Amino acid sequence: MKAMALSSGSSGNSFYVEKGEDAVLIDAGISTKKILARMDALGLDAEKIKAIFITHEHADHIKGADVFARRFNIPIFATKGTINGGFLCSDEALINSIKSDETIGIGKLNVEAFLKSHKAAEPVSYSIRSANKKVSIITDLGFACKGVNDAIADSNFLFLESNHDIEMLENGHYPYFLKNWIKSDSGHLSNRQAGLAVLEYGSGKLKNVVLSHLSEKNNCPKLALKTFKKLTKERMDFKAKVSVSLRSEPTELFKVL
Repeated sequence: MKAMALSSGSSGNSFYVEKGEDAVLIDAGISTKKILARMDALGLDAEKIKAIFITHEHADHIKGADVFARRFNIPIFATKGTINGGFLCSDEALINSIKSDETIGIGKLNVEAFLKSHKAAEPVSYSIRSANKKVSIITDLGFACKGVNDAIADSNFLFLESNHDIEMLENGHYPYFLKNWIKSDSGHLSNRQAGLAVLEYGSGKLKNVVLSHLSEKNNCPKLALKTFKKLTKERMDFKAKVSVSLRSEPTELFKVL
């Protein structure tokens, strides 16, 4: 199994996971043109993509789904709340409702939805399994609830939100109400919260962590990495490779170990 972030941040999110000739997108929050250009730069074939799974209805997660799904005639999967809360596709036949604890088989991949806490209609995150390997893609959450912690504990590869540094947020120029929402249980995970979640629940089989959905105004890659590594170094058995994903360019195509 292989995985990458095509884009991750407040301006657009999309993640790619493949096994052999089968692949899925988790969110399509950038244009089809950008998705294809970033895949092409890494020699990836978009025809492999068999489905799009949407986490929630915010524009930075869905704005490319309509064109991409219709162009490649592939299904979109989302919870009923997400479907009702946003425009996913003009071809309603391509839209499929899933439950918040359902697993969907796409070729060699099994995609499992689980609930999270975020200010959206019915938000979920996803874990993708193939054979004995598991990738979890967890962004846009206010705190690490049981479903999130269980996914972290059982993953070999993790894309995990590390949205903001608390001091940068509090000293920044966002209005008071927005700062409070970001810090709330329905907002976004801070650098410290991300590190603590992995510190407590990450297992020895976790080989890669990609810090994701970094705020452009209230965070920076260097600070996110520094905070995460400072916390997780308390675990002598924590040997995972840690990196960041960006909104402006894709990550490498990682092999899931």
